Amino acid sequence: MRAMTMVAGMAALALAACGGKGEEKPAEAPAAAPAAAPAATGATHEVGMEFDGKTASFVPAELTIKSGDLVKFVVKTGPPHNVAFYSDSIPAGAADVLNKAMAETMGPLTGPMKIGIGESYDISFAGAPAGEYKYFCTPHLPFGMKAKITVQ
Repeated sequence: MRAMTMVAGMAALALAACGGKGEEKPAEAPAAAPAAAPAATGATHEVGMEFDGKTASFVPAELTIKSGDLVKFVVKTGPPHNVAFYSDSIPAGAADVLNKAMAETMGPLTGPMKIGIGESYDISFAGAPAGEYKYFCTPHLPFGMKAKITVQ
């Protein structure tokens, strides 16, 4: 009996929250989706993210790619890791390209934390202007975890 009373009470609460009499509310128009980043059209390059408790690094620490390539950042050891670009150390116009290319960001030019060994985070450099892109791992910056991508 007690379970029946709880179920009835929960159903009444759910109906009240939805407007009461079982009436359907009109669907709201979905928010406009942000403009999609251009898809990568070139090669894929892998960069390992590593931390052994004393030193942290991106491997390789320097990488040269072409505009249109994809960089796959892979957690190898010592998570959590992420990829964050220095806003003052990328070419003019690159921030817009990167912000569109980076999914699930924690903030401008800052990718999400990846916590599992083997997890990866992909960034397309399609449409990226030529130049140097300096970046770091937020939690491991005190351990010197920073690197550079040069886009040709």
